[in-house]
Amino acid sequence: MSLATWVNRHYSEKGPAKWLVFLLEVVAASVLFLLMLTTCLDVAGRYLFNSPLPGATELTRLGLALMVFAAMPVITYRGGHIVVDLLDNVLGQTVLKVLGLVSALIISSSMYFLGVRIFELGERSIRRGVVTEFLGLPSGYIAEYIAVMSWLTAAGMITLGVYRALFTPQK
Repeated sequence: MSLATWVNRHYSEKGPAKWLVFLLEVVAASVLFLLMLTTCLDVAGRYLFNSPLPGATELTRLGLALMVFAAMPVITYRGGHIVVDLLDNVLGQTVLKVLGLVSALIISSSMYFLGVRIFELGERSIRRGVVTEFLGLPSGYIAEYIAVMSWLTAAGMITLGVYRALFTPQK
């Protein structure tokens, strides 16, 4: 079975979104595996050889940022966030759709402007040569990655919000 066949069978997204979701899930899963491997090596080195893995804490912090921000656009695009629907039975469907659209606009614009600011901070870190404390890795690239993932999350949120407001059938 080819990769394209497997992806088409297991992913319901359409067009390029299918491959983007697949890529982001591969990134998140790979980073999670590397975090597990790093932790195992660190613990084994610490307790068996009295020599922990150098920079394991820093690698864990960076890995968590990579993993969380790779998964965030996927979860948002699929609408996988926790939703509390206390007033759904009280409010009409039209009001709920308008509120959903307004919240999608607020969340997506917030993520967009947050991404702009984080990208600016990342650029400044790269210009100044800011590196991580222990391993000396340039931290600006991680910040720019977080900004790009925030923009993808904003795009996923507005796409989901508009789709739900315009194309979800009324009950």
